[in-house]
Amino acid sequence: MKIFISGGTGFVGGHLMRELLGRGHELRLLTHRRRPVSEGIEQIEGDVSRPETFEEAVRGCDAVINLVGIIRESPFKDITFKKLHVQATANMLAAARKGGVGRYLQMSALGTRSNAVSDYHKSKWQAEELVRGSELEWTIFRPSLIFGPKDSFVNMLAAQLRMTPVMPVIGSGKYRLQPIHADDVARCFALALEKPETAGQAYELCGNDCLSYEELLDAIAAALGRTAPFKPHAPLGLMQLIIPIMQNIPLFPITMDQLQMLLEESVCDGSWQTIFGFKARGFKEAIGEYLSKT
Repeated sequence: MKIFISGGTGFVGGHLMRELLGRGHELRLLTHRRRPVSEGIEQIEGDVSRPETFEEAVRGCDAVINLVGIIRESPFKDITFKKLHVQATANMLAAARKGGVGRYLQMSALGTRSNAVSDYHKSKWQAEELVRGSELEWTIFRPSLIFGPKDSFVNMLAAQLRMTPVMPVIGSGKYRLQPIHADDVARCFALALEKPETAGQAYELCGNDCLSYEELLDAIAAALGRTAPFKPHAPLGLMQLIIPIMQNIPLFPITMDQLQMLLEESVCDGSWQTIFGFKARGFKEAIGEYLSKT
């Protein structure tokens, strides 16, 4: 199968391309600039916001996978949820239609829904609506927090824990997450291409370890061979006053949108494992494999 991938140069994209190449697929990768890649990957220089740069490359493909996404906006750099979640999806769908591609896979996010509160989830829902409204054979995936050797979130927390035994926590720290390994997400995407019954479905993806934020910090510390950190709690009300003032500073670690998503929690029932026929990797075991080596 020949597959066109947008957003494939990121963290999850690397895992997905390895999975697809291992299954014998040919890949066309949309990229801003050429870079060293594995055999079997054809690079297409283009931009998701400029369909004319990639439409022709979509033609002749059997499937399109859209992984494009950001977790934080930078409006002054023209990096917005509307541009990269909604408009990019519209462009990819239009290119797939023009190119005669029937199969389409979309990366969304756990928590995406019609009555979403955060701007992030609202934009993901708008993108999903475009996908559902298309005539393509689509499948949508909504993963929880994705982790792996080159992730940003777990590695950021690990870097902080290497420097200090003190990790401030906003609010109670009891809000829960069910992280899922990038390899598992990649495998679901690949299997969806082999399972016609997944067309027209949206799947929530999460791991089997349901951890509070405090437990997540303790697990990362343990993987590093350190004792559980001291966790002073910043009152939620105070942070809801401070964050809106500070969030536009580039190095400030969190926005109100991200805080809202954190408080909402990111958990699911894990039923995807029955559908796709394998079990999720354990969070504690997996991070122990790569954090201990860094």
